[in-house]
Amino acid sequence: MSDIDVRVVQTSSLGDRSYLASDGRTAVVVDPQRDIDRVLALAGRLGVRITHVVETHLHNDYVSGGLALARLTGARYLVAADDDVDFDRVPVADGDAVTISDRMRLAVVATPGHTFHHLSYVLHGAGGPVGVFTGGSLLFGTTGRTDLLGKQHAHVLAEHQHASAHRLADLLPDGTQVWPTHGFGSFCSATQSDAPASTIGRERTANPALRLEANDFVAHTLDGLDAYPAYYAHMGARNAAGADLIDLTPVRPATPAELRTRVDAGEWVVDLRSRKAFAHRHLAGTLSFGLDGPMSTWLGWMAPWGAPITLLGESVEQVADAQRELARIGIDRPAATTAGTPEQWADDDPTRLGRLDTATFADLAAARAGAPPHGLPKPDVVLDVRMSNEWHASHIEGAVHVPLPDLPARLRDVPTGAVWVHCGSGYRAAAATSLLARTGRTAVHIDDSYTAAAEAGLTTVPGTDEETTA
Repeated sequence: MSDIDVRVVQTSSLGDRSYLASDGRTAVVVDPQRDIDRVLALAGRLGVRITHVVETHLHNDYVSGGLALARLTGARYLVAADDDVDFDRVPVADGDAVTISDRMRLAVVATPGHTFHHLSYVLHGAGGPVGVFTGGSLLFGTTGRTDLLGKQHAHVLAEHQHASAHRLADLLPDGTQVWPTHGFGSFCSATQSDAPASTIGRERTANPALRLEANDFVAHTLDGLDAYPAYYAHMGARNAAGADLIDLTPVRPATPAELRTRVDAGEWVVDLRSRKAFAHRHLAGTLSFGLDGPMSTWLGWMAPWGAPITLLGESVEQVADAQRELARIGIDRPAATTAGTPEQWADDDPTRLGRLDTATFADLAAARAGAPPHGLPKPDVVLDVRMSNEWHASHIEGAVHVPLPDLPARLRDVPTGAVWVHCGSGYRAAAATSLLARTGRTAVHIDDSYTAAAEAGLTTVPGTDEETTA
């Protein structure tokens, strides 16, 4: 039984995990997110001192808090020696051993694949290896994707990924815990897994990287890759430069007059409330990105990089939570924020309030049969805003496909008439419907699970590449 305690600091909105491992006195932090106050609070509760901070790789999906945490605590900051960075760090490479305390040490293992210089860290206690921090290498039932440094590198990195997974499996006993950074909904993961925990032994039987021959694994990995968030293009450079301390101080509140100006200018004025609340009543011209879903991923993907973003929430706490989420991906400060109700944001002017029609797939089936329920408009267009791999697997016959991230630039491609919009569960469709409504289009939000489409009697068919363009 190991006397080392490993705690997870989960960032479910981005599908990532950071870790704090300690022996009761001394701690090492692995792949910390930008909001390091969570890690500092955890260390304080445990009564441990952070002496080392380590990065498995230069991250593409979030701004790291590693440099700021190391500077604040005086910890040694371990980054791959081969990574070109603009700050002082302790360079580490394959074969290095790092003593954390008299009861805890790390063995550095080169595991290229997710990036060229990716490292994994085997955590050793008094009785031998306890677990391995695998970053974007060996994940639960999958591996990190290999195309984030450019499609031209995807094939060779997939080969590296296969070899790295086998190296870890050959090096470590079956009972060794696997502690990945990605793989819990992150777009850094090649595929998704619902497993809450894993070991090297479990991965031997569940992970394609350890079950398939190299050529088959490469083909399997490349075939499964879909688009990833546009903001990823900015994360690697930001992490190589080194990020300062996060600033989560409140942003000044916007007045109703300022909100009118920003909406009229076509800025991204974002309503953080639930999509149901947005549909019921909202400030006209605003966009639905509820904080109850992956707001930062989709908003960060769709809004032009550097464009002003205004946050509207039902409480100060909701706005603060959204500000934290966005800072994690490098959107450091909103242009303005405010908390309250749509009536307050509209300065009690009913002409500035809007609502969205909502429907189910059963409603769509009835409407297509000539009997639109609840006074809903006849569906001239069914717009599917899911990702390409979802479309290819199955879509509603006759639907038009524009993936949600492409919609801001392709609004004119959506055929004329009343548009009924759907996704997989309703979250993305809410954002798309609000975008269409902002342009004056008649749009209905299908707030329903896609699995209900066939159950409602709608014909679903597999997609083809030619059908993905509106």
